[in-house]
Amino acid sequence: MTRGGTTAALLAAAALLLSGCDQVSGAVDQGSRTADKVAACTEALGLADLNPLVDPAKFKARAEDKEKRLRELAGDVQDQDVKNALLGMADSYVQVQKERIEDAGVVAQWVQRNVRKLDALRAACG
Repeated sequence: MTRGGTTAALLAAAALLLSGCDQVSGAVDQGSRTADKVAACTEALGLADLNPLVDPAKFKARAEDKEKRLRELAGDVQDQDVKNALLGMADSYVQVQKERIEDAGVVAQWVQRNVRKLDALRAACG
C-alpha cells in the first residue's frame, strides 16, 4: 500500500470510529433519558399517597411538599408526556391546599381528580 493509500485508510478508519462514537453517544443519551423517565415515574408514583385523615395543617403541608417535588421531577425529565402528567399531579396538590379538607365531599372529589391524574401519569410512564 502506498503512503497516500495508508493515509486514506487511516482517515477512513478514523471517520468510522468517530461515527461509531456518535452512535454510542446517542445511545447513551437515549439510555440516560429513559433512566431519568423511569426514576421520575417511580418517585412520582410513590408520592401519590396523601392521607386526608390527618390534621388539616399537616395534610396541606404534605400536599405542598408533594407539589414542589413533582414540579422538580417535571423539570428533570425530558419526555413531554411525563412532564405534563407530573405537572398535572402537582396542580392537583395545589388545588387540595386551597380546599376545605375537613369536608369529606371535598376530599372525595379531590381523590377522584387525583386518581385521574395518577392514571395519566401511569399511561405516560408506561
